[in-house]
Formats: sequence, structure tokens, C-alpha cells
Amino acid sequence: MEQERMKAVKSGLHGYIKVPGDKSISHRAVMFGAIADGRTEITGFLNGEDCLSTISCMKQLGVSINQDGDKVIVEGGGYNGLKEPTGILDVGNSGTTIRLLSGILASLPFSFILVGDESIAKRPMARVTGPLKMMNATIDGREYGQYTPLFIRGGQLNGIHYVSPVASAQVKSAILLAGLQAKGKTTVVEPHRSRDHTERMLKAFGVDVEVNGLSVTIKGGQSLKGTRIPIPGDISSAAFMLVAGAMVPDSEITLIDVGVNPTRTGIIDVLFEMGADLEIQDEKLFGGEPVATLKIKTSKLSGVTIGGEIIPRLIDEIPAIAVLATQAEGTTIIKDAEELKVKETNRIDTMVNQLKALGADIEATEDGMKITGPTPLRGGSVQSYGDHRIGMAMALCGLITKGSLVVNETEAISVSYPTFFHDLKVLANNR
Repeated sequence: MEQERMKAVKSGLHGYIKVPGDKSISHRAVMFGAIADGRTEITGFLNGEDCLSTISCMKQLGVSINQDGDKVIVEGGGYNGLKEPTGILDVGNSGTTIRLLSGILASLPFSFILVGDESIAKRPMARVTGPLKMMNATIDGREYGQYTPLFIRGGQLNGIHYVSPVASAQVKSAILLAGLQAKGKTTVVEPHRSRDHTERMLKAFGVDVEVNGLSVTIKGGQSLKGTRIPIPGDISSAAFMLVAGAMVPDSEITLIDVGVNPTRTGIIDVLFEMGADLEIQDEKLFGGEPVATLKIKTSKLSGVTIGGEIIPRLIDEIPAIAVLATQAEGTTIIKDAEELKVKETNRIDTMVNQLKALGADIEATEDGMKITGPTPLRGGSVQSYGDHRIGMAMALCGLITKGSLVVNETEAISVSYPTFFHDLKVLANNR
């Protein structure tokens, strides 16, 4: 078990960094390249454990993939180029891998077994297996396909009109990927708009995708064509650096080429609402995805209420926001965030219990948390519980605690941000 001892930063965080490539886009680039005809060249790939699980699974399906750091070449042979694996497909800790892969495999004339780690075994799969079964997929698993291991026997699918009870990009993407190989049209309607990387990237691969408000429609029988995919920096990783820059005294951090897809920028909206000194500069496009340079300075912050339609746009950043709220003036209320209970951990209970142990004025609610600040945090010992976002959030606390803070199980952070501690040290030593 790895651990990191954090100490308060005395002279602020300063400098320029480039956060690792976007995790969601990295997953999709490899998967879509694998089912496309021809070569796909990926740059800026996130060389983290979750995305490497996707590469491993696609290789087991017979796809030729060559990786050199953040550059990946995928030699796709279309859906017909995929082969039946000789063993079990292990997705590790990656919910994106298992859910999107289920949509791809549902139409193939083979059998597949998908498993993951202990965290994946607890995460709900019925939200994906249910609509795939409605499309005529044969899927079974623990508790009738609600949990892993999953067994999929591919076959002819039919398009559906699916009204999703949750705003989930993973659910939407799995159904759309199955819809590519289904008879007729497939439509997914969400209660709120979830991140749209799948829609944008499918268009980059030459697929006709119709987006109309909260609904997305795709016609079956379309093929993908290999292309070049440049991957921007992950805003979910950048969020932790933005929080550090806003709350650590005497700080100024510049983050280069961060993805600012409007379905992901809830964290930016919240920072502005809290009064953060944040600038958005040099906006441009990376392969259909908007990117920008973000400059954050130490800020006088105020508590806010966060809920409703913005939640799907910042669900992964809530652990970071919770830490920031402990240093804001007044009360911050996070609501409508039940989805946090079915992430790698129950992020509501985990964040509340650990922040409370450090002296924060925080309490859990049925669908979120209530935090009152500013409150000084004390040192001690905390855990990631195998959750990369929790690990990074607790490490941020160590930048401002009175006394050192030991963060345990830090190996989990490599899932999405392998250079997290290195980047923090660079920023702390730049003055």
C-alpha cells in the first residue's frame, strides 16, 4: 500500500502544467478506433490504469494496438475484425470500459465474460444491461445481470427509443454503440444532458448522429472510418489543480490545453459563482473538442448551492468541490447528487467522514452534503479507499492542514492522474 505525506505549502503554488489527457475521450478513442475501418492515430492518450484496461480488452478481441507513451496507433478492422477472446475480459477498475464495451459486444456473434475488481463488482450494471436486453441482447450475470461478472452472447439487435432514468454518458454511449449494429434507429433521451464525447467523436469517425435537445439518435448499419484524435487535458483532473490554486494562499497556476466541453464545465461555473479569480484564455478546438488555457489565483470564496441540471456536468469533481467549500465563507449545499453513492466508493459518506475527521463542518444529506466554512483543517491520516478522486481530494487537504497529513492507498490515483504528486511538487517548488 502506497502512501504520501503532505505538508502545508508555505509560499503558494506557482507555474504552468499540462494535466494528463482526458480519461473519457481516451477510452472512446481506443474503442472507436478498434471498431473503425483503417488506422486511428491518437495523441495525448491518458496512460492511466483505466485506459490501459481498455487497450488490454481490445487487444484480447484481436485488435492491433501499438502504444508509445501518450501516442497510440489502432489498426481497426471494423466490427467484423473483432474476434472471440480465449479468456475473460478484465476491465480492472474501469466502469467506462465495462459499460461501453457491453454495447459493442452485444451484437457480435460470440460469447464474452466481463469481470472487474472489487469496486466494479459493487457498481450497478442493470442501467446498461437492461436497455441492451430491450434491444434483444442476451446478457446474464450476478442477480440477473445487475452485477458482474457479466456474460454476453451477441446477436441481432433491434433499435429502441429509450428514455433513461439517469443522465449518464456511459449508459447513453453503450446504447448508441449497440445501436450502430441494430436494425433501424436507436434513440436515447436523458433527464439532463450528460457529457457528449461519444456524439462528438462518432461524428469525427464519419458517423451520422442526430442530437436534438436531450435526445440522441443513431441509425444502424453505419461504419466508422479511422481518423486522427488529439486528446485535450482532462478537466476532471484539472479541477483538483484549480481547487488547489484557489484555496492555497499566494498561488497562481496556469493549466494548458484543458478540455472545456460545455457538458463538462460545471466545475468552472461553480468556481465563478464562488468568486474564484479564474481566467479562460486561448480557446480553440482539438478534433471537435473545445480546449482552453485556465489561469487560477488564490481567491476569496463564498458558499453556494449546487444542484439540478449542473450535477451531471461536475459529478466527478464534487470531491474536489467539497474540499474547496471547507475554505469558503458561508454554507455550500450540494444536492441531487445521489449518483455519488455508486461511484468507486460511496463518495458522499466517504468525503463527509474523512473531512469531518480533519475538523471540517460538514454533514451528509440524502442526496449530497452541507459544508460550512471557512474551517481550518488539521493533519492526521486519511484513505483513498481505492478511489482516485477521493485520494486526490484528500491530498488537497494536506496542502492547507495544520500538521502533516498522510494519504494512504495513493496508488489509486494513477487510474486518472499518474503524475498528480509530481505536478503538485513542481508547483510548490516554483518559487
